[in-house]
Amino acid sequence: MATINPTPNRVPNPVRAEVPLLYDKYDRPVKGIALHSASLHVGLKSVVLSYCCQPFFMYVCPQKTAMAETEECILTLENVEISRDENLILRNANLTLHGSEFVYIIGKVGSGKSSLLKSLYCEIPVRQGEARLLGYDLRKMKRRDIPFLRRKLGIVFQDFQLLTDRSVVKNLDFVLKATGWKNKSEIKARIEEVLFQTGMQTKGYKMPHELSGGEQQRIVIARALLNNPKLILADEPTGNLDPETGGQIVQLLHDISRQGTAVLMATHNYTLVHNYPARIVKCENECLCDIGE
Repeated sequence: MATINPTPNRVPNPVRAEVPLLYDKYDRPVKGIALHSASLHVGLKSVVLSYCCQPFFMYVCPQKTAMAETEECILTLENVEISRDENLILRNANLTLHGSEFVYIIGKVGSGKSSLLKSLYCEIPVRQGEARLLGYDLRKMKRRDIPFLRRKLGIVFQDFQLLTDRSVVKNLDFVLKATGWKNKSEIKARIEEVLFQTGMQTKGYKMPHELSGGEQQRIVIARALLNNPKLILADEPTGNLDPETGGQIVQLLHDISRQGTAVLMATHNYTLVHNYPARIVKCENECLCDIGE
């Protein structure tokens, strides 16, 4: 039970005050939430607001929350070279990414977008330069450490890669158990949470082939969220979807970013980039260029 005393000075009720950051059950700051009443729940943690005997308003400062999250640099690439089968893909690549940022990686087919993402989850080695992700040195990664890095990442594939022989819930259950979850009630609760977060709370019993393409991609995003990742890598997540459904998926990823998870999304769909603006990094001529929003 956490007790928060916003100020020792008595002022008329109700009051708005900047307070220390509140955190949800995943220890992520809660952004810009107006709180009313003497006791409430944020996630699974009960927070008692004690100022005077009557209920009052408090305000979690969004500027402080944003600053706390974005100050943390989760990805740094400096003069990185990526090659595959002796073919140079990217050279002298530089990129930084902070917590809760949303960044598009754009470029033509074959320009290196997917290879860049694969290098981040150690599918392709980084040959030169400095590459650090979530505290790991990607150039010095040992094979036994790769699963631990990947548990901090959420990966969204264009072709879904769901297990077709089991239901949505069984797909998610498989991932949690494979990554060390053992308590059945916690597994059940976590699955319900990510399905609700992605708007798929009524689809858990269905088999993948019974879902539309957009629904399958939402399940893939739910799967990516299971272990509360710091970063989601989305590789052409709208490539197999119609424009309207693709827009809904990108909006969902933006919503997830606003909740505190960084998103790095590769795409060559410039319409979506225009409709859902964010920072843009371009792969072109074996180079990586940060062109802003």
